[in-house]
Amino acid sequence: MGILNKGKPKPKHMKPRRRWRKLLTALVVVVSMAFAPAAMADMDGYDISNWQCGIDTATVPADFVIVGTTWGSGGVYGGCMSNGVNTDANRQLAGAINSGKETGVYHYARGGNPETEARFFVDNVRGYVHRSVLILDWEAQDNASWGDKQWPRRWAREVKRLTGVNPIIYTMDSGYWQVAGMETELNCGIWIAQYATNLVTGYQTAPWNIGARGEVMRQYTSNGSLNGWSGRLDLNKFRGDRAAWRKYANPEDKGSSGLPDVKPTPQPTTAPTVDLNALATRTIRGDFGNDPARRQALGGAYDRVMAIVNQRLGGGPTVSAPANTNCGSVCVTVKSGDTLSTIAARNGGSWNQWTGYRSGNPALIYPGETVCRRTGPAVAPAYAGGGRYVVRSGDTLGGIAAYYRVNMYSIHGYRSGNPALIYPGETLYW
Repeated sequence: MGILNKGKPKPKHMKPRRRWRKLLTALVVVVSMAFAPAAMADMDGYDISNWQCGIDTATVPADFVIVGTTWGSGGVYGGCMSNGVNTDANRQLAGAINSGKETGVYHYARGGNPETEARFFVDNVRGYVHRSVLILDWEAQDNASWGDKQWPRRWAREVKRLTGVNPIIYTMDSGYWQVAGMETELNCGIWIAQYATNLVTGYQTAPWNIGARGEVMRQYTSNGSLNGWSGRLDLNKFRGDRAAWRKYANPEDKGSSGLPDVKPTPQPTTAPTVDLNALATRTIRGDFGNDPARRQALGGAYDRVMAIVNQRLGGGPTVSAPANTNCGSVCVTVKSGDTLSTIAARNGGSWNQWTGYRSGNPALIYPGETVCRRTGPAVAPAYAGGGRYVVRSGDTLGGIAAYYRVNMYSIHGYRSGNPALIYPGETLYW
């Protein structure tokens, strides 16, 4: 009623009508809630490459699966990759599609001619265009053009010309400056990789820093654990629902046929030449970790690669400890699957009392080499001198800074771009 009636008693005949109004209002609210659109739900998924050969994408849980399909423009081998093409990609994608998951396909940039690499990618995923999201993996490793901001832009323009689809661009947070602006310039979504920790994790509801770059997707771990796969996976959060995902894959709602069968670039009839020396270099660098992950990654080349590794590190399958190592009376030969922690558990002491590993990285030891237990207490971090330090397992940036009495924020060199996330084997400077 109007303000003029304020304070006056309402006529009795108004009370039933008011009750009807209340019931009608309640009914409208219930009906509105029943037909209101559901809130947009973010999606969880993982991405895989040629090093997850054999993964059953139909059973490993996800809303979406992203598969690495091509590298460079050919000539690359490793895992289930032959001549730059993931030969297991069709099976991986079919498992995901047939089990109701959304899919994406990505190209790993090696920094050659961007238009050539774009055409190589499209030629090998043509049957998935308008069904799967198209993605560029823009990283520093094995990328001759890292730092060239025009390279990903030229690649994206060529993909758009060939397919009518604007791709999503993946990069680590520290490399975002190279692709910043592509969201508005080329209407490309951005996918950021940044990890808060390296702890094993499953899917996370609200990953650290999500949305900080306005990204459409965030990769928050490379140490993900999901049922159905014994290895570790990259886990991601897509900031949208299935309809949003499909808009990235098929922005103009173009039709698509049934399950495609993409034919990879014809492969040589003879067995491909595998660059064992390059694989040995990557093994020493720590790209493949320790066994059993290393054995799985190297596949049939494992024994030949490890022979090269052992030769480089000590001249033979059994390597004695360096003469200048302060060893105690206990020395053991590393076996396949060993870590310093398991050796210490079997033979005494703590992991950081054991020395003699040739990599300089306590997280990377090799079968056949000899490690020995130092006498005395556990050693302090191995300072390299001159404001330089090689990270060891268990280190934190704060601990390193405290030990050497420097400001934590004056230390740089960690590749994650996150001071809470440093990796064994990488070199820090101040």
